[in-house]
Amino acid sequence: MQPLTIRHGKLPAEFISMPPVSSRSADPTGATAGFYVADVHIAKGRIDSVSTTAQPAPDALNADGCYVLPGFVDIHVHGAMGRDVMDADPHGLLEMARFFAGHGVTSFMPTTMTASPAETLAAVDGVSRAIALQQTLTTAAARGARMLGIHLEGPFISPQFPGAQPANQIRPPDVHEFETLASAGPVRMITLAPEQPAAAALIEAAQRRGIITVYGHTAATYEQCQAAIALGVQQATHTYNAMSGLHHRRPGALGATLSDPRVYAQLIADTIHVHPAAMNILARCKGADRTVLITDAMRAAGLPDGQYSLGGQDVFVHEGECRLADGTLAGSVLTMDKALPNFLAAADQSLAELWPTSSRTPAMSIKVDHEIGAILPGYRADLVLLEENTLEVAATIVQGEIAYLRHVARRQI
Repeated sequence: MQPLTIRHGKLPAEFISMPPVSSRSADPTGATAGFYVADVHIAKGRIDSVSTTAQPAPDALNADGCYVLPGFVDIHVHGAMGRDVMDADPHGLLEMARFFAGHGVTSFMPTTMTASPAETLAAVDGVSRAIALQQTLTTAAARGARMLGIHLEGPFISPQFPGAQPANQIRPPDVHEFETLASAGPVRMITLAPEQPAAAALIEAAQRRGIITVYGHTAATYEQCQAAIALGVQQATHTYNAMSGLHHRRPGALGATLSDPRVYAQLIADTIHVHPAAMNILARCKGADRTVLITDAMRAAGLPDGQYSLGGQDVFVHEGECRLADGTLAGSVLTMDKALPNFLAAADQSLAELWPTSSRTPAMSIKVDHEIGAILPGYRADLVLLEENTLEVAATIVQGEIAYLRHVARRQI
């Protein structure tokens, strides 16, 4: 693993040992408000140092005109490029990983959906084999974004809020089935409906294993959500979608999410699942340190409009909307490099204020923020370079190696 220097990029000011540049000041280094120009030095796959003075480097990326951010972390994504986690195909998962890297993602959690016990177990095994296969590949371009573990979305959800999950496979929480799945592969998170029978026992079982529990696809009352939070539930799946809404006398799951500072709020920021005004409200209630941008992308991501499948159901994609035949939204074709600008626009806040929602906050939400989500010495060198004017991905660095490079001219060897 060769040393690499990211040269002359604009880093969030908190990672630089000097104050941010005022938006009113003219700065000769070309820094902008909340960012400062610096070099990032990488060795053995980790951040070695960050400096504001140029140093010789045998291998460098020219980040002039780019923001340099911690790589995007997508903790809720089902598929892309015609592939789906439920296919249980390691090669398909690797194709997804490469696609995600091209959109700035350095880590992701393959996410299952409600299915039979056998199909879910096969999907867990498929991710386990994909992670093992990924580790044998010799280049970052071949490996793509790193798989952090499995997110089980269902099957222990509410039949009142199935969304696009196959309703005939929804079932009450079963600790034995959960333990079987958790023993079969690197399960890191599970979305469930906390009001369902035996949900409390399953939450406690997950806590014992260090698995993050999330409420979603839920008809839970505010009080039931509060009880689940007390047991250790820490997140809400795709906030606003497939959950009991906010009423002034019945705050519901949405009310619990918006009002409780302990809860991380996942958000599909495609402006289809959630109106920009509602996204703005979420930003005001939760802030950058509790909002988690996700894609919830399905196999049509990266492909043209048309007919696809999700959990054995036909999905029709038209102008960015993915719907079942009855009109129900069925995942998205969103990518993280689009989610972040969408959220900035809806929240009417700056990149300097909200960049954590795409990296540091997701990392915090699954307790890996000691490794990723920051540009600090000792952290994994997982980075994304965004063009300053467009926020398009210029390069993606995964564990110190270039996984995606838009223009080869940026490489300086």
